[in-house]
Amino acid sequence: MSKPDIQKWKVLKEEDVSPSPWFPILKHTVELANGKIVDDYYFSPLGNVVQVLALTPQHEVVLVRQYKHALGEILLELPGGMQQKGRTLIQSALNELEEEVGIKAEADQLISIGKITNNPTKTKQITYGYILFNAVFNSEQKLDETENIEVLTMPAPQVLQHVKDGLIWVTDSMNFILKAALQYPEIFGV
Repeated sequence: MSKPDIQKWKVLKEEDVSPSPWFPILKHTVELANGKIVDDYYFSPLGNVVQVLALTPQHEVVLVRQYKHALGEILLELPGGMQQKGRTLIQSALNELEEEVGIKAEADQLISIGKITNNPTKTKQITYGYILFNAVFNSEQKLDETENIEVLTMPAPQVLQHVKDGLIWVTDSMNFILKAALQYPEIFGV
């Protein structure tokens, strides 16, 4: 069986049709590899996201519980947020960790556990995950005006069970918990 010759599309025109700065939308006119022109390909360049799986010295995972308006649900997930303008991914991860849960750490303490994307057909957004060992609550939360966050800690094996049971079901949090469990099975009781 021969491999297909997969090629990138050629962008002929780009138009910003964003309804607001909070939800960017681009309209592309593209030429496919077969020469066909598609003049109405819409997607959202939402920007990069960072998440931190912070583990206390007792191997408890730090989680946040908060309301997410698009779903109208209160969800349990890892702390994180958008990459901030003018900041690196690591700087943004450290900032989000301190703002959301009151843990101040240094850049060399974060270990990458990979990157994921959720819907690469309709969004341009990559979430970068980091793990932090020996996390300590050594600062104060500095929440945005739209944030109301409850901070919880839970033993790593129980967090993994919450993923299995569907109690943690936010895609990026689930994926980074599973990736961490594969990379550090002794911590998660695997």
